Parts: sequence; C-alpha cells; structure tokens
Amino acid sequence: MTIAVRYHSRTGNTRKVADAIARALGCSALDMSQPLPEKADVLFLCNAMYAAGVDDAVKQFIAANASQIGALCNVCTTAIAPSTRKMVQKLASEHGVALLEEEFRCPGAFAIMHRSRPSADDLNAAAAFAKRIAGRAR
Repeated sequence: MTIAVRYHSRTGNTRKVADAIARALGCSALDMSQPLPEKADVLFLCNAMYAAGVDDAVKQFIAANASQIGALCNVCTTAIAPSTRKMVQKLASEHGVALLEEEFRCPGAFAIMHRSRPSADDLNAAAAFAKRIAGRAR
C-alpha cells in the first residue's frame, strides 16, 4: 500500500502536522508543488482555511493529481472555522476522488489565537490518527 502526505502551509502550522503524520507513517511530507509520482492508495491532504476558503494550491493539486489519488484523507488546521472538509469534499467530488469520512482537525495559531498550537499533544494526536487510518486501509 502506498501512502503519501502533501501539505500547503503559509505559516508553518500545517507543515508541522504534516511532518508528524509523515514521521508516523515512515514517509515524507512534501508541499503541494510536488506531484504524486505514483498512485497513492491513501493521500493525507494537509491544508488550512485562508479567507474563508482553501488555497488555490489545494485546488490545483487535487485537479492535477486526481488520477493518482486512491482515497483522500482531509487534515486541516484552522484558527476560526471548524474544518475545510466541505470545501475539500466538493473539490474531490468534482474530480472523482473518494474522500474518507474521518478527518484530523487542529486549531492553528493565528494572531493572538491558539498561539501554542499545534502543540506536542496535537502532533501526537495527528500521528496516532494517521496510523489508525493507514491501518484500516491495509
């Protein structure tokens, strides 16, 4: 089974979560400028909400790599909104990509909010979540 981790991070919060997931799964977390070189049975798509939406990098990555994604697992860091799931679901659906029901959410630091996030506990939770999802996919 092939697992991939891709992220888009403007502040570094999402990258920290992506790195924790990748370490737990024994793979690399790469930014979304790196296409999938082969089909990923499970892709952990690490993203955040910016100005009430997902970044164009997320939209472009899904569109360009849809044929290489077996199942997509949404991982999001957001300071205010609860999740990016609905937006990612819409993008995945438009490109025929299956989105797993479970997602990982972590508050991201923004201005004075959530300054200590993601915390060590958040990163440990992300790693445990990724192992659980990868174990089910086997």
